[in-house]
Amino acid sequence: MARATDINLIERLRPHGVAMWRRITSRRRHGPGGNLNDSPTTPIRRRPNVDFSLTGLVYCTMMLFMGLAAINSQANLLFGVFGLMIGILLISAMICRLVLTRLKVRRVIPEYAAVGQPATIQYDFFNAKRFWPSLSVCLAELDGAEAFTQQPHAYLLHVAAGKSATAPVTVIPKRRGSHKLTSFQISTSFPFGFVKRALMGRCDDAILIYPAIGVVSAGLLAMCQSAERGGANMKPRRNGSDEFYGVKEFRQGDNPRWIYWKRSARTGELVSREMVQISPPKLLILLDSFIETPTLAEHATVEKGIAMAASLASRAMDSGMAVGLCAWAGKWTTISPQRGKRHCRDILAALSGLPINRTAPAQQLVEHGKGLLGEGVTAVLIASRAAQPTLAQRARGGMVVVSVNSEQARSWFQFDPLVDFSRCMPAEQMDGMVR
Repeated sequence: MARATDINLIERLRPHGVAMWRRITSRRRHGPGGNLNDSPTTPIRRRPNVDFSLTGLVYCTMMLFMGLAAINSQANLLFGVFGLMIGILLISAMICRLVLTRLKVRRVIPEYAAVGQPATIQYDFFNAKRFWPSLSVCLAELDGAEAFTQQPHAYLLHVAAGKSATAPVTVIPKRRGSHKLTSFQISTSFPFGFVKRALMGRCDDAILIYPAIGVVSAGLLAMCQSAERGGANMKPRRNGSDEFYGVKEFRQGDNPRWIYWKRSARTGELVSREMVQISPPKLLILLDSFIETPTLAEHATVEKGIAMAASLASRAMDSGMAVGLCAWAGKWTTISPQRGKRHCRDILAALSGLPINRTAPAQQLVEHGKGLLGEGVTAVLIASRAAQPTLAQRARGGMVVVSVNSEQARSWFQFDPLVDFSRCMPAEQMDGMVR
């Protein structure tokens, strides 16, 4: 009877044991926070001001054993060894404190980073002490570590007195938006590794993290280029400087560099050359970020749509196209189509700071975008739900519709498989989310 009861108890506990074993093996395989899919929050380790390592605990145990042996035997040699061990422990604690004092830290933050792409944060250490060097110093970020897959850690091997040294750290961002890096902690266990000392530091910095940038299919870019009515990819415009268009009468105020001297000498009247400007196709990205129910799945869909918009804007401008943006950020945010790296950064910065949209659905976005479509502008609607443009919208200028969760969108956009879009939103947007 007792044996049957034991077997039933083992059978009931077996699923829990299997689940626990899977969690342990997964943590060993990926490491804490080593993958974007491991945990919704980045684990942060804060060291105490004074701590003992495992070696230090063994050393303290041996020291106490030596003290008990000295008291029991009253041998002067044992008392001397016991006092020497106490002195070594105290000197270790004092040197640890001396290594960390007057050590100044400054961050060098990259101008921008992107979700899922490695970025480098550089830490500049300056030792303001006159004689003593600083050795074997570890730095750990405390505030702002939620922006990355792992808590940033830096290691400094040596910096001489009055000198400076640099320790670079490679981090992988996981949340878009602007993140503040303020408090950090420096620690050391030099020289013997028995005692660990830690000090707090503060330096206010901020890092801007763009949405994930993926690979965009060349077919989608070709579709955006040929979506204009009339089918012309490049349209000439007057008053440019790219190609010769004709001649005209020279007027007061015209640039004298464009005077056509050969024709003017033959006719006796000043004429100037008229040039045209070749303008590339213009794209206006209409981003649907409306969330009807704040669930994790809807947040992930919106974040994937934001990443698609960022990828399309970046790749289209790399190919020479002018790109604009229209999205909801508490009010309608509109960026006119232009070209250039600075303009690309403005669009990506606007996408990285988009808040939760519970006000403006896709219908309002399309209606607002109609008034922004000018000559030579192609609208690209990135819809979080399945949507089709009406015939009037198609006649307006050939709107291209990209549904985020469609198979066609998966073939157009390729992202790093480690990017988990359910963890890409800013941390403050997770409040009030329905699990």
